[in-house]
Amino acid sequence: MMQLADFEFVQLTQDTPLLPFVSEDKDLNSFLEEDAKNYSRDLMAVTYLFIDKQKRQIMAYFSLLNDKVAYDPREKSFWNRINRLIPNQKRRRSYPSAKIGRLAVAKEYAGEGLGSQIIDYIKYFMVMNPKLGCRFLTVDAYAKAVDFYRKNEFDFFTLADTFDSTRLMYFDLKPFKDHLGIEE
Repeated sequence: MMQLADFEFVQLTQDTPLLPFVSEDKDLNSFLEEDAKNYSRDLMAVTYLFIDKQKRQIMAYFSLLNDKVAYDPREKSFWNRINRLIPNQKRRRSYPSAKIGRLAVAKEYAGEGLGSQIIDYIKYFMVMNPKLGCRFLTVDAYAKAVDFYRKNEFDFFTLADTFDSTRLMYFDLKPFKDHLGIEE
């Protein structure tokens, strides 16, 4: 089984050469080719690459950006569920989160479990060396990726988007951090 440790991990910058990358999704391919450096330059998202140095190609990438989980009066049951996770004295109308803006694995590496390894990597990345407060991971999951995110313990924000092309999903980082036994 392939492991992420077999690949070089690089933050995409303006100077990073874009090696070949082809996934099953044209939108994810074009984001990396046409938009990722612009998002980085404009401080909108940061993209990270996993590079197969032997083959001189990108085998996977993901982008992260700031987000928030915010109160929506139309979704009181969801909000009650979220608030139960937060101690009373710290409850607010919104909570800090990081959004997985894009996540893609190249065709030739698909089906190897690397996507789930990347999700785990992001979870560790967020709790092991935090640079800012971040309680949740969020994603606007393409309908075809919903099962993947469910398998990786993400939950739905709402049922209102059940038939939409994307589903709003979240993962609570606090129980993950507690499970790892990370002390402050």
